[in-house]
Amino acid sequence: MPLPKPPTKRAARLDASEFATSLVPSKKKPVLAALPEAKPMATPALSVVAPPVAAAAPAGPAKPQRTAKVLRPAAELAMPAPAPVQARTPQAPAAPAAPAVQVTRAAAPATPAKPRSNKAARPRAGGATKLFVLDTNVLMHDPMCLFRFEEHDIYLPMITLEELDGHKKGMTEVARNVRQVSRDLDALAASLKSSTLEEMAKGLPLDQTGHREAGGKLFFQTQLIDAPLPQGLPQGKADNQILGVVQALKAQQPEREVVLVSKDINMRIKARALGLPAEDYRNDKTLEDSDLLYTGVQALPADFWERHGKTMESWQQGGITFYRISGPLVPSLLVNELVYLEAPGAAPLYAKVTEITGKSAVLRTLRDFGHQKNAVWGVTARNREQNFALNLLMDPDVDFVTLTGTAGTGKTLMTLAAGLSQVLDERRYSEIIVTRVTVPVGEDIGFLPGTEEEKMGPWMGALDDNLEVLARGDSSAGEWGRAATNDLVRSKIKIKSLNFMRGRTFLNKYVIIDEAQNLTPKQMKTLITRAGPGTKIVCLGNLAQIDTPYLTEGSSGLTYAVDRFKGWAHSGHVTLARGERSRLADFASEVL
Repeated sequence: MPLPKPPTKRAARLDASEFATSLVPSKKKPVLAALPEAKPMATPALSVVAPPVAAAAPAGPAKPQRTAKVLRPAAELAMPAPAPVQARTPQAPAAPAAPAVQVTRAAAPATPAKPRSNKAARPRAGGATKLFVLDTNVLMHDPMCLFRFEEHDIYLPMITLEELDGHKKGMTEVARNVRQVSRDLDALAASLKSSTLEEMAKGLPLDQTGHREAGGKLFFQTQLIDAPLPQGLPQGKADNQILGVVQALKAQQPEREVVLVSKDINMRIKARALGLPAEDYRNDKTLEDSDLLYTGVQALPADFWERHGKTMESWQQGGITFYRISGPLVPSLLVNELVYLEAPGAAPLYAKVTEITGKSAVLRTLRDFGHQKNAVWGVTARNREQNFALNLLMDPDVDFVTLTGTAGTGKTLMTLAAGLSQVLDERRYSEIIVTRVTVPVGEDIGFLPGTEEEKMGPWMGALDDNLEVLARGDSSAGEWGRAATNDLVRSKIKIKSLNFMRGRTFLNKYVIIDEAQNLTPKQMKTLITRAGPGTKIVCLGNLAQIDTPYLTEGSSGLTYAVDRFKGWAHSGHVTLARGERSRLADFASEVL
C-alpha cells in the first residue's frame, strides 16, 4: 500500500478577520444551544489531531489548540473547504480520524436538554389547578391553611375579611388564630410592588413569605359580584353572600374547577343543594380514619420461631434476654413497638423493639408486672396491654408515653402508681404535675373560688379516686399511717392549670396530661415543649370522648402526638383494649 502524498502547504494559523468571521454563524444558529452538551465527547477527537498542528506552529501550542476548537464548530455550521483537514494528513491514522469527527457530530444532537424543560413544566402540568374559596371558619380553625393547598389557588371574598375583623379581639384560641391570619395576609399584600387593582387581580404568590410548599396564588374579591340566589335564601347573611361569590366564579371561569371549603356542615349542604362543589377542610386531620391509628402493639406470626430461628442471635444481659432477628418482619416494626407471641402449649413472648439497623432488629424481653413481686405501688397488670403500659411508664429511657383506651382500662391508675413509685421510692423525679383541659361535659356552673389548685380541684376527681385506691392498698399501716401517707403523697402532687403553661420549663418532673383527647395539636405542642432535662410526660385520653367543639378523632391533639412520635427511640404508645374497672362499666362501654 503506497504512502499518502506529503503535504504541499504547512499548517498556518487563522487571521483575526477569519477568526471573527467564523464566529458570526455560531451566534445566529440555534444549533449551538446543544453544542456545549457535546463538548465532553468532542474533546478526545481534538486532542488526537492537535499534536501535528502544535508541532508545525513555532509560536507556541496554545493558539493552535484554540484554533482547532473554533474551527470545529465553523466546519459543522458552514462546511468550508477541507484545507485544514488536509493539513493534518501527515500522520498514518489520518483515515480513522474522519469517523471520529463524524461520531462527535452525530453525538451533538443526540443529547437534548430535556430534563430542564421537564422540570420547568412540572409545577403546573396542563394548568389543571383548582380555585378554592375559603369560608371564614376555615381561617379561624387553622391559621396556616393559606399555605396548605399546594399548587392550587385560593380566593377570599370580602365578607370573609369582614367576619375576620369581627373576631380578632379577645384571648381565645379563635381570636389568636384570626390575628395570625391577618398578619399573614398583610405580609402577602406587602410583597406587591404596587397596590394597583391590576396587580391585585393577577394574584399574590403564596410563596413570597417563605412558604415554598405553596405554589398557588391568593386572589381577593376586588369588585362587586352580583349573583342571583334562590328566593328562599336571605341576601344579607354572610354564608349566602359567599355562596353567591362561588356561583359567580363558577360562571366566570367555566373551564376551571371552583370549590368551596368550609368547616360548617350546613354551609356545605346548602352549596350542594345549589349545585356548587363543596368540601370539608381535611388538612388538619392527622388520619382520615381513627382505626388506622398506631396501636403500639403488634402480634408476631405463629411461625415466628420457624421463619426467624435460623438466623436469630440471642444473648442475656442483666437478667434480660435480647434477640437479633432478620427477615420479612423487620420492615413492619418500629422502635419501641411492643410485640407478643402467644401460642398454646408454649411459653409466651413479650418483647419490645429496641433497635432497627438495616434489615435486622433487636428485641428485648419485658418485665412481668402481672406478678405480685413486681407490683408498682401495689398495682399489678391484669392483662397484656397493661403490662406493656407499665413497662413503658417505668422505663427511664422513655421520655414520652401516650396511653389511649376506653373508660375503665386503667390509664390514670397505672400512670399515677408509676409516678409515685419513681418519685417516692426511686427518687427519679422530684414531683408529679397533673393538668387537664377544663372542658365541661354539660352546662358550665360558673367561676370557681379559691387558688389555682382549688379551682382545679373539681376537675381532678379522677385523681382523687385513684389516690384513694392506691392508699387503701396498704392495710398494715393503720389509720394514722394511711393519713400520713396521704399527706406525703399530696405534697408530691401539684395540680396546674393549662392556661398558665406558656413559658414554663419543667425540670426533673413527672407530668401527667389527663383527658388529652380534648387538646388541639397546637396546645399539645405547647405542653410537650415545656419538658426540661430529666422530665417525663404521659398523655392519657379516650378518643371516643371528645368534648371540645370542632375537634374529631382525626384532628385531636392526642392523635397528632401518637402519629408524630411513633418510631422515636424515646417514646412509646399503647392502646388499652380491655376494661378492668368493673363488670358493669365493661358491659356499659360495649352496649351503650
